[in-house]
Amino acid sequence: MLRNLLALHQTAQRTISTASHRQFENKVPEKQRLFQEDNGIPLHLKGGVAEALLSRATMMLTVGGTAYAIYQLAMASFPKKQD
Repeated sequence: MLRNLLALHQTAQRTISTASHRQFENKVPEKQRLFQEDNGIPLHLKGGVAEALLSRATMMLTVGGTAYAIYQLAMASFPKKQD
């Protein structure tokens, strides 16, 4: 009984560990090489077009939100006169 459980455990470990190697390719060394290149491109843009679009969208939202907050602060600072 104990021998059967041990054999089943070893088989399950072997199956799980070999199955994961077949499904996924390790892309870490490839990404490390890409991000460590000294090519003058800022780190937040080395990811490609998608990274550039996300960076620009974030910057636009930040600038727009700051401008809107300043506008609202100005409107709250000068209340409308009541007739």
